[in-house]
Amino acid sequence: MIGTRSPMLGLIDRYLLREAAKVFLSIVLVLVLILASLMFLRTLEEVNLGGLGVDVVFRYLSLQIQRDVSTLLPPAFFLAILVTLARLSRDSELIAMQACGVGPPRLYRTFLILAVPVALVTGWIALDLKPHAAAGIQEIRLQQKEQAAQIAGLQPGRFYVEQRGEVVVYIGEIDQRKALGDVFVLDRRGDRTRLVVSESGRHRIEDATGDHLVTLNKGHRFDGRAGSGAYLISDFEQYELRLAGEGPTQRASNKRATIPTPDLMRSDDPADRVELEHRLSAPLSILTLVLLAIPLVDPSPRRRATGRVLLALLAYFSFFNLQRLAESWMATGVTPQWLGSLWYQFAILVFVHLLLLPETFWLKRLSRRLRGVPSCH
Repeated sequence: MIGTRSPMLGLIDRYLLREAAKVFLSIVLVLVLILASLMFLRTLEEVNLGGLGVDVVFRYLSLQIQRDVSTLLPPAFFLAILVTLARLSRDSELIAMQACGVGPPRLYRTFLILAVPVALVTGWIALDLKPHAAAGIQEIRLQQKEQAAQIAGLQPGRFYVEQRGEVVVYIGEIDQRKALGDVFVLDRRGDRTRLVVSESGRHRIEDATGDHLVTLNKGHRFDGRAGSGAYLISDFEQYELRLAGEGPTQRASNKRATIPTPDLMRSDDPADRVELEHRLSAPLSILTLVLLAIPLVDPSPRRRATGRVLLALLAYFSFFNLQRLAESWMATGVTPQWLGSLWYQFAILVFVHLLLLPETFWLKRLSRRLRGVPSCH
């Protein structure tokens, strides 16, 4: 016999990886398209109601997809493994592979080779890309909220009275970018009365004080006293008027979803640890669901697979429902901190394997040996 060095991935391994990868990419593409369509319709509804500007629609939609795509990858990968193995079982390919010595250990190894890079990509999205996207979404939300408050505070075509009637502002136009047009200002504060007119200007709210700052460009100013002919007339390039607001605006991000992962790792707050483990759960789920999916498919096409299909559905919904429950228990102190919130993955994995233990090949062979039944060769 001439010894040859076998490659790390054989023909069957490459075939399994290719089939699973094609199904996985197809499922991810479909899920992302569905997610993008639903978010796009929701975003258009917000634009129609005035809660979101037209100029930020596509950036807002892109950030939403970046934030939520990490939650799609684990179920997509789980479904891809189930669909791939179910197709192989239906075509009797799994039975043929077992006859050639390709059993469950080989399947575990092959699909884990695909799961590792998918888990790494999922981890990068969940740990790095997701918090940045969540922070960008919150910033857009805050900017749109401020813009709505500003336009509500200074509406076009009406007079804005401040300082007990000492300051009167009239604005003819306000566009979506907060640009003002046809501005008239009457300021009676001090010894003199100031009358300011301008064709254009800008409006913003100062973060530190919450005051309205109206900045006018290239207008005319008239200074004097009512009833007196002594008026000072001048032109200006820029004129700024400050109107008292409702107090400082809060721009700081207070959502844990926007906190960078390194900051969560340095924090001792239990709520920060829950958020950190929530992000870690996505890449870990990829590896766990591979170990969960393979025994859920019966290799024999002759046996009815209704029971395993129901078990697969039960395992899927239990997996992600237990995730929320475990995180809630850890946040409220029901479970100890040392246990964490990732224990549900191991629990579901053990539960499913225990249910399927009587049908395993090794247990059946051990049972035949204990009963003295000869094995077939």
